[in-house]
Amino acid sequence: MTSSVAFLGLGNMGGPMAANLAKAGYRVVGFDPVPAAAEAARAAGLDVAATAADAVATADVVITMLPSGRHVLACYTDVLPHARTGSLFVDCSTIDVAEARAAAVLAAEAGHHTCDAPVSGGVVGAQAATLTFMVGADDDAFTAATPLLNAMGRRVVHCGVSGAGQAAKICNNLILGISMLAVSEAFVLGERLGLSADALFDVASVSSGQCWALTTNCPVPGPVPTSPANRDYQGGFAAGLMLKDLGLARDAAQATGVELALGAHAADLYTAFVEQDGPGRDFSAVITGISAGTLAPRTSEEAS
Repeated sequence: MTSSVAFLGLGNMGGPMAANLAKAGYRVVGFDPVPAAAEAARAAGLDVAATAADAVATADVVITMLPSGRHVLACYTDVLPHARTGSLFVDCSTIDVAEARAAAVLAAEAGHHTCDAPVSGGVVGAQAATLTFMVGADDDAFTAATPLLNAMGRRVVHCGVSGAGQAAKICNNLILGISMLAVSEAFVLGERLGLSADALFDVASVSSGQCWALTTNCPVPGPVPTSPANRDYQGGFAAGLMLKDLGLARDAAQATGVELALGAHAADLYTAFVEQDGPGRDFSAVITGISAGTLAPRTSEEAS
């Protein structure tokens, strides 16, 4: 077992992921520039370093869970000179494919191995260690990272070389964002037709409409007691993060010449929702905007 792990980014996802590594027997030293996140990690029993450089100095593995590619590249630039030669860098953030490959180049030039390993499963999955990891790495790095990822998740998928994990995450969340809109529209339409949410769920959850957005993250209170809809859409996967991921998908589509008709429209709808409701509630709260009839999306040209 790897003796020491530095975990950089101890927020809603990174904090419980680091805690699960510690529970699995790894020696974890964390760092987060946000004092509240660092204090929460300490309260959970984690060792927290004063700086990111201090955290990586004795680590065999450096795991990052950060908000954007800009943050990842800045972090790598900061900590690479302080890391042990031959360390394994595992980035679990969701960032642009090109940024993931640029981070891998930085690490390789400094003598380190890398994986991009974004996750699916949200805060609940991070807390329960049931995440799915989508990994872009060479075979040796993937083999080295797998035991740690298994300690934080339920499934680890080797998607290909550097950047492939991010490609899989972007495509997955493109599906998720669109499917949540479809599920939300169906519940609103069903209600207007006099159909109860429970009746629609009982049919769709065992029929051709079945999907994760329905059976796990149901956007209406009641049918799935653990879904954020039962907590005023608090927790879960923030609407602002969904909008970010749809933006990454749209950028990737433009770079590769793919027309994303539904993806672009979904991004417009989530943009309108976030402007009205803010970025913090679970993305399934978009149903409230659909129900109110207030999501008049800007055109793609206006949104860009």
